[in-house]
Amino acid sequence: MQEEAAPDADLAPSRLRATTNRALREIALVVILFLAYKLGRVAAEGHVGEALANARDVWHFERLVHLPSESTLQRAVMGHEWLIKLANCYYAYVHFPITAACLIWMWIKRPEHYVRTRRMLAWLTAAALVVHLLMPLAPPRMLTAMGMVDTGKLFGPAVYGSPTSDSLTNQYAAMPSLHVGWALAVAIALIGATNGRWRRLWLLHPIITLFVVLVTGNHYWIDAIVVTVLLSVVLAFQAGWRPAPAVGIPQPRMSES
Repeated sequence: MQEEAAPDADLAPSRLRATTNRALREIALVVILFLAYKLGRVAAEGHVGEALANARDVWHFERLVHLPSESTLQRAVMGHEWLIKLANCYYAYVHFPITAACLIWMWIKRPEHYVRTRRMLAWLTAAALVVHLLMPLAPPRMLTAMGMVDTGKLFGPAVYGSPTSDSLTNQYAAMPSLHVGWALAVAIALIGATNGRWRRLWLLHPIITLFVVLVTGNHYWIDAIVVTVLLSVVLAFQAGWRPAPAVGIPQPRMSES
């Protein structure tokens, strides 16, 4: 008598295909998210003068409301070459890998948190791109008249080329800082997905990122403030959104005979 195949053996290939297809879809979505982040000079073409004018306005507004000067902070760090090089490396090499690592870890270890985290990053990126289009802004490293310098060019590693020849990045999209926004989103996601008394140490990532973008001359204080507000709106929207409960179809009552 021939033995019947075990049900689990029949289901295994289909489960594997379903898992593979889902993984490929998620990889595609994350790639799209990263490409959206890198949406480049198309958004900045023809707005260089406006971006520089906005940069001067932002600089003077920050001084008007007594925010700390980016140039003062940068000069204080410039005396420690090892620290400025470390900041340049953090800006160049940590931002994307730690965000990708967070998403991969969530997918594998905390699938119940993964979709929420991916949506949070996607909505934050979309909102930031709208601000990029509405307000082109040159980074402070371009305000040489204010005493700012490009620490990447001076000490390395340099992330950006000359704005006139760099066709891969939008260097006039400082507002808001997605470096800070993504770092804060990653920290919030990991704090929510982990346990233990030390989980709030993930907040060191956005704190260090804020320090890094300021001393390297890539962002203003205002850029970090605006992206924090945007992330707060995204989180409030996510907290308020709940899928509608399924409405059951009432069954007809049988009349008693």
